[in-house]
Amino acid sequence: MKVSELKDIGPATVGPPPADVFDRMCPSRGVLEHVTSRWGVLVLGALNERGYRFSELRRKVAGVSEKMLAQTLQTLERDGFVLREAHPVIPPRVDYSLTPLGREAAELVAALAHWSQRRVPEVEAAREEYDGR
Repeated sequence: MKVSELKDIGPATVGPPPADVFDRMCPSRGVLEHVTSRWGVLVLGALNERGYRFSELRRKVAGVSEKMLAQTLQTLERDGFVLREAHPVIPPRVDYSLTPLGREAAELVAALAHWSQRRVPEVEAAREEYDGR
């Protein structure tokens, strides 16, 4: 191919392809799964209010086991949503808070959580109507 013919090919694509959550191989699916999981939504929502220590957060997110809370926090920390600060005191103290990226995600999932709270009556009515068929 001649150099003069290269201009007809178009610009070279550099970097990864754009994210497409509908593509089963897209890494955005994993991110979406983490922030919209049952415990992910609740942990992000709680931390959106303020920072918490582990035991406080476990009480706030009623029903979460210690193991699931630890796994959820670790996953959200790995994804860059949660900041874990261990303080060198006795007894040990660890604080959890949101990073700027985590705050953005928390605000989005909080909107969905608040919407679901407001719409419970309509959902229950729809379920009753469906179950009555």
